[in-house]
Amino acid sequence: MAVVVLREMRDGDLGVFWEQLSDPGLQWMAAITRAYHYDRGRFDEHWAKVRNDPAVTLRTVLADDVVVGHAAVYGPPDEREVTYVIGPAHWGRGLATQALTELLRLEATRPLYAAAVADNAGSIRVLEKCGFTVTGRTREFARARDEEVDLVLLSLLS
Repeated sequence: MAVVVLREMRDGDLGVFWEQLSDPGLQWMAAITRAYHYDRGRFDEHWAKVRNDPAVTLRTVLADDVVVGHAAVYGPPDEREVTYVIGPAHWGRGLATQALTELLRLEATRPLYAAAVADNAGSIRVLEKCGFTVTGRTREFARARDEEVDLVLLSLLS
């Protein structure tokens, strides 16, 4: 099994993040995308903002010293949400579960929240393995699919 480590994000990680977040397969799986997933200029602006926000806990995910994705916690104290991305080339190896486990050790705030498109069984499973429970469902427009999708809402209480 790969050794997964979270470290502070570096400028050189942005190219990998762009490659991952602009991948059509990853976009389809995530479903909920933003304008910065499709435009490198907006992508760079978004990441400059995120990196300078003291309320964001952002880490690069390394597996055996290779950048495979990122994980973050963001939002106001009573609405903190987790997000994580592992590049498609690294799916199916348990890296997301390891990365989220490490991120949860860094972030003491509870409750934490997450959402995943209902047909993304892998992401829902990662969240549940890390202690999140399903608390509801909603619908949202998914730009990557050009239609509304069902989202599963999850919470981590302790």
